[in-house]
Amino acid sequence: MDSLKTYQRVNRQDEKLNFGISRMEDIYTKRAGRVDEPHRHDFYTVMIVEKALGEHKLDFNSYDLGSSQIFFVSPGQVHQVIENEKSKGFAITFSDDFLIQNSIPSSFVSDLNLFQDYGHAPPLIASVIDFEKILHFCEEMLELFNSDQGNRLLSIGAYLKLLLIQCSNICSLSFNPQERDKYSIVRQFKREVDKHFEREHSASFYARQLQVSSDHLNRSIKSKIGKTAKEYIQSRLIIEAKRLLYFSDLTNKEIAYRLGFSEPANFSAFFKKCTDVSPNDFKKSVLNS
Repeated sequence: MDSLKTYQRVNRQDEKLNFGISRMEDIYTKRAGRVDEPHRHDFYTVMIVEKALGEHKLDFNSYDLGSSQIFFVSPGQVHQVIENEKSKGFAITFSDDFLIQNSIPSSFVSDLNLFQDYGHAPPLIASVIDFEKILHFCEEMLELFNSDQGNRLLSIGAYLKLLLIQCSNICSLSFNPQERDKYSIVRQFKREVDKHFEREHSASFYARQLQVSSDHLNRSIKSKIGKTAKEYIQSRLIIEAKRLLYFSDLTNKEIAYRLGFSEPANFSAFFKKCTDVSPNDFKKSVLNS
């Protein structure tokens, strides 16, 4: 059984809300400094770290907390924030429903390419000037959120969109209309992989699903996320395998069949080739860490 905690409420104080924003220092105080267990969300999270000491674990990668950082966590990703002292910054959460309510198409988020579905997702580091703008947006959203102003959520949606655009401009990943075809392919490819990766491991399958050639698919994926289609599929499989090894009591054999491998030995060989450790050694290492 998967024992990993999943948070489904965007806002714990009001389950009707699809948006939440809090100061990191207030969260630390409410938790009395206790470290949360690794968990996942059914919504998007943006952590704006003004100053902190500790680490952020995201899908089995660890990043030091510091200054002027922005972390982006996608729905379904496993993460954990470990603070050595009270942090300063903001934590923003929002759902797909919030985007819909504010007439923000889901493609807007994927086009910005800030939220990675899994794996390596280091923080965005902003300059002093850029970070001040982002903090300003956060302060405005927090003030609106705690007010009873009419249409406050619409105003918050506008500030959230500005914040995400500002972040996109910082990392030079803003949407280029001249490459609309490539962005569209990347979005569709990711969605298809999420639906079929447990059974379909070949890039050619996804090329057929998207009705493009394998070469065109690979060029598009490589140019936007730095991996070939095959590497993306393999990374998706590895992250899911790690999650199951760490957070469930499934055997290696059961995990192998769940992820579409015909033989457990094939799964073990694949896992070791991609990670340099066997599934059993990985499980031992995380349990003893």
